[in-house]
Amino acid sequence: MAKQKLEIPVRVGDEVELEVESLASSGDGVSHHHGYTLFVPHSLPGDRVKAHVTKTTKRFGVTRVVARLHSTPDRVDAPCAVFPECGGCKIQDWDYARQMAFKVQQVQDALAHIGGLNIAVEIDPVPADMPLYYRNKANYAIDRRGRNASIGFYRQGTHHVVDHVECHTLMEPITHIKEWLRELIESHSLSIYKEQRHTGFLRGLVVRHSAATGEALVGLVTTPGEFSKKFLSNLTDEGTLKRFGIQGIVHNINHAKTNIILGPENITLWGQDFFREKLGELEFHLSLPSFFQVNPYQSVKLYGIVQSWVEGTAGAVLDAYCGNGGISLWLAKAGCEVVGIDSAASNIEDAEQSARLNGITTCRFWNLPLERAFQLKEELAAVKTVVIDPPRKGCSPEVVAGILEMKPDRIIYVSCNPATLARDLSLMPGYAVRAIKVIDMFPQTQHVEAAVLLERE
Repeated sequence: MAKQKLEIPVRVGDEVELEVESLASSGDGVSHHHGYTLFVPHSLPGDRVKAHVTKTTKRFGVTRVVARLHSTPDRVDAPCAVFPECGGCKIQDWDYARQMAFKVQQVQDALAHIGGLNIAVEIDPVPADMPLYYRNKANYAIDRRGRNASIGFYRQGTHHVVDHVECHTLMEPITHIKEWLRELIESHSLSIYKEQRHTGFLRGLVVRHSAATGEALVGLVTTPGEFSKKFLSNLTDEGTLKRFGIQGIVHNINHAKTNIILGPENITLWGQDFFREKLGELEFHLSLPSFFQVNPYQSVKLYGIVQSWVEGTAGAVLDAYCGNGGISLWLAKAGCEVVGIDSAASNIEDAEQSARLNGITTCRFWNLPLERAFQLKEELAAVKTVVIDPPRKGCSPEVVAGILEMKPDRIIYVSCNPATLARDLSLMPGYAVRAIKVIDMFPQTQHVEAAVLLERE
């Protein structure tokens, strides 16, 4: 019997009226037309739109909104002048309470449908007190548009730089520093890198800032070469740098044909190669490449949650994927014995500097892959709590196996990707979920941060 051919009810170029039913994890609207799934970018649940079909596959199609026929009452005015063109804040025009409910639902759906888990505990939302102006770091792309420099972020799915003056998720001093750099770049006619031809000099800008200390660090990312003496003279004007709280200017050299922002070589042009951040009573030593949570206000809440889950328990703590040691040092400050592990040398160097800065001696940091660390069984014998905060891809099978072999009393999983969180939790038999928190680290975006407490049954 011949296999029945699947009939797709639309073709590329068709225009259809759609009711937007929900939001996908990508932040795009989801609709159905005769049972066929259509994604509707730049729409919200409750919208009714006329949409142009731009792509079809066997499983789904993609559309472009031609006209909004009815707007959901949950829509608000987005403050950003380049929304939604920029694509960085895909749900900036959605009521904040609805954003928070969406993120909780993302975790619920992932646990049920990807992990196949039947979780009895309620998921607690932890909304942001500051849903705007919270980000402490900007990685700016740069391009040349005629005589002017375009500085901003890439339009979603492209390498087209969307130029802007202000980003409403960034701390305002970052914007002021970027616009000062724009003036210098244009007045000195700096050569701008062209990605397609791999020619030109200036590739990007990195600006980091601490609201707590008022300090900032600036990185200029280039291909191999040197800045002119005249540019450097204007760049290192002490009065201007003091006004912005800039502690150092770092020249980062990236000669590779890659979309990875930073290269391997750093040269300090002025001042120092680090700045200080402060969370609670802790000070952190942060260099240009080191990882740190971009939302310090929500980081304090996250660290407090992890601390509350560890308080009163026995044994040492292993902080896997420790980054620059944020969670490690927070727990050590609270009286825990901690081992922090990270494969990036720059993260471990910053973590050790921060430990010295705070006079913390109950925290050890190891610079090696986790898969190798689990082989050091004697050194980890006292560990009863494992904290894991992996990248978006989640834990490797070797890491999950290593954790299970340790048989800790509890596992605290901090995740920025509900899908890989659910997958990894499904691979941890013998552990029961006791608490789940959704901490909104990234307001106005579709990105989700969650923390889960598991205890050995």
